[in-house]
Amino acid sequence: MKAVIFDLDDTLFDHTSSAIAGLRAWVPVLTGLEVDDELVATWFDIEGRQYGRWLTGELTHQGQRRARLHEFLPLLGQPLPATDEELDRVFAGYLDEYRASWTAFPDARPALEVARGNGWRIGVLTNGNTVQQNAKLVAIGLADLVDVVSTSEALGFSKPAIEAYHLTCEALGTDPAETLMIGDNLDLDVLGARAAGLTAEHLDRAAGISLAHLVRAV
Repeated sequence: MKAVIFDLDDTLFDHTSSAIAGLRAWVPVLTGLEVDDELVATWFDIEGRQYGRWLTGELTHQGQRRARLHEFLPLLGQPLPATDEELDRVFAGYLDEYRASWTAFPDARPALEVARGNGWRIGVLTNGNTVQQNAKLVAIGLADLVDVVSTSEALGFSKPAIEAYHLTCEALGTDPAETLMIGDNLDLDVLGARAAGLTAEHLDRAAGISLAHLVRAV
């Protein structure tokens, strides 16, 4: 191997925990209500569906945030703001709490350091917004170890499109056959990468698999 590409959200960056913490801090301020597990699950369901509409080009990035509030606020008994600007202000309250909770997984930096010690180039390939995803890497202290950050927004392709993996390999200066992809999503980070000619490993934290284990195992 000459390079490794990591997924970002829920691979290097603990999006799920950050989002839950942000939600639990934001909703009580907005409504006076406490957040239970059912509401958390509903938030993630809405997030997944509306974010997917952005990835397919149906909505803008800000548009998918507004669409999430159109679904979520009525569940809280909250009236919908009359304008997009007001919706954006409401969502900004969540974003502030989400950003305040950004954190890397404990095994993230050690894994990047192992990869660097192997002499590998390091990339990140993420279905996300360029500004936000780069800001996450800086905030969680990993940006200094990453050579290339590829976002679906910048590439014009989302995982599992073959072009997303190939363009990232090209930016790293490596062939797909000499590049490893690691991520938590079996379809996007493993099967999609393998279809593009990369080696790929599934990060299954529930099964006790760690990033450092996957990097050392190759």
